[in-house]
Amino acid sequence: MHAACQSQDIDLSNNALRPLPSAASAGRVRLNRAPALPAVRHIRPAKLGDFLIPGPSFPMCGIVGISAQRDVVSHLISGLKALEYRGYDSAGIALINGTSVVRLRAAGKVRDLETLQAQAPVSGHCGIAHTRWATHGLPNTDNAHPHVSGAVSVVHNGIIENHAALRAELQAQGYVFSSQTDTEVIAHLVEREQRAGKALLPAVQKVVNLLHGAYAIAVVSAREPDTVIGARRGSPLVVGYGEGEQYLASDIHALLPLTRRFSYLDEGDVVAITRETVAVFDAQGRAVERPVKESHFSADAVERGEYRHYMLKEIFEQPQAIADTLEGRIFDGRVLTGMLGVGAAELLAKTESVHIVACGTSYHAGLVARYWIESIAGLPCTVEIASEYRYRSPVVRPDTLFVTISQSGETADTLAALNLARERGYVARLAVCNVPESSIVRASDLVLMTRAGPEIGVASTKAFTTQLAALALVALELARAHGGDEARYLAGVRQLEALPGLIQQVLALDPDIQKLAEDFADKQHALFLGRGTHWPVALEGALKLKEISYIHAEGYPAGELKHGPLALVDADMPVIAVAPNDHLIDKLRSNMEEVRARGGRLYLFVDEGVAEGMGDGRILVMPAAGEIAAPVVSTIPLQLLAYHVAVLRGTDVDQPRNLAKSVTVE
Repeated sequence: MHAACQSQDIDLSNNALRPLPSAASAGRVRLNRAPALPAVRHIRPAKLGDFLIPGPSFPMCGIVGISAQRDVVSHLISGLKALEYRGYDSAGIALINGTSVVRLRAAGKVRDLETLQAQAPVSGHCGIAHTRWATHGLPNTDNAHPHVSGAVSVVHNGIIENHAALRAELQAQGYVFSSQTDTEVIAHLVEREQRAGKALLPAVQKVVNLLHGAYAIAVVSAREPDTVIGARRGSPLVVGYGEGEQYLASDIHALLPLTRRFSYLDEGDVVAITRETVAVFDAQGRAVERPVKESHFSADAVERGEYRHYMLKEIFEQPQAIADTLEGRIFDGRVLTGMLGVGAAELLAKTESVHIVACGTSYHAGLVARYWIESIAGLPCTVEIASEYRYRSPVVRPDTLFVTISQSGETADTLAALNLARERGYVARLAVCNVPESSIVRASDLVLMTRAGPEIGVASTKAFTTQLAALALVALELARAHGGDEARYLAGVRQLEALPGLIQQVLALDPDIQKLAEDFADKQHALFLGRGTHWPVALEGALKLKEISYIHAEGYPAGELKHGPLALVDADMPVIAVAPNDHLIDKLRSNMEEVRARGGRLYLFVDEGVAEGMGDGRILVMPAAGEIAAPVVSTIPLQLLAYHVAVLRGTDVDQPRNLAKSVTVE
């Protein structure tokens, strides 16, 4: 039987089939009015219980698996195309063809895999596919997934932490490795169990108990030609339901052209799909049922449409995205406490301090929220990078609310911090997230969905601004629960209601910002400055520029200029500052004079109420906004600036080098 189960491989550099081994204008610009922006629907009255809507998950790498009555190659490749936003360096598919596994792999993009398929077509009714973001081994064809051992083929997201010990054990037993990856050990382990007589499902169930780390996997075997086995621990995996065919994927958007019915696997689940059946087993091996949900996302939600890049599309989607974030959460000039879940009012009233933990862009959102929570709600608030939190012993004050912020809900460090928070005596755990079925959401006591919708570009835009809008709701609710100033509370709500329209006005400045970007195309460094809530905005602006244009950029509190950064300022160092009309404006003006005195060239994004008297420099005037709206409004031009600079420099805007959409491994 084993001799009949053969495998074949196709290499992009050699189109022949071969047997398998066993084993990515100077001056002042005034506010323009541009009518060509899409209208934003009004925020309608609340519909309680209406705020958890299905959404995508965004881990790195991508998995698709299908068992069907028809050839599945085109659907596997289409699924991989839908997952290209993740960032990846290679792609591949493996199919059951008769009594053998046939595999195609290509270093590079999915289009290279399509070229390979066109040159040497393969077919099959059951198969798996993968886009890889390198963690172990160079990004090349040998390290690309799927990996094969005998009759077994595997794709894998995540990291197997004990792969070295498993590799040594398998090599001692005669298994030959053809890659540098941690994933290949899974293929050999499953093959070993099948050679010992186990069917594919129990073989995978036994193997996953040997693995330490985070993973989502899909496995096929020529010994069971209609079956795909999936398993997850620490990395998401969804089941899609069809008629006469069933699916697995790491993201529902890979499957939206095929089905709208999905189940989200729980931690430790193993699933077996055939063309007619789906069977789910929990970590203890017991048969279980996971709820089947209907997705309301359409397949064209992840299409660019008329936009040149996803990032630009997502920047222009922000008025609607923020309207969606606020919808059903504000009624009659007040925030509805029920938006956070059952018992939220009592928990917020009990809260005496707030601890926010996040990574990257979400960390910047948390820094803005700290200012709001302390100034409006009057509660002490600390903000911490998740990767630091998880490796120290923080002192937790009594009745502290623990808040995690994550676009994907699968960020490894943030999820680990949330799990640690269970043991540290917090009054409650609140998740601000974009993905309802994510691990972070399921592990939290209170949830506030951002409703940003699919964000395909690796550099976050609408996810950040919707996080800010959601965190503003939390800050206002904390203020209400603790007797904050009523007039300030009501003003904050009004600012949120006006926010989509304000963002539309800023987006009308896009042509002017595009012209400003020309000054940056040949620069190698940039400095972003802000004060108060606009210091995190400066951090975010610098992050956007460095992520997609590869210009070294730093964000600083403007008051820190004299403590080091001023040494860098000269005519070749652009200095970008955001200047709202607040109590720190005079301080910021003084900081700008320090830059001018050193010959620095200033680019100022200023509130129209303080545009006069800002001195020399290239000044772009934005609509007036209050303390809550201003950080969001000021973020938009920095996103557009980064985008246009990256386009001028010819970089890959949507898939910047070395980055993935969400970091689901440590």
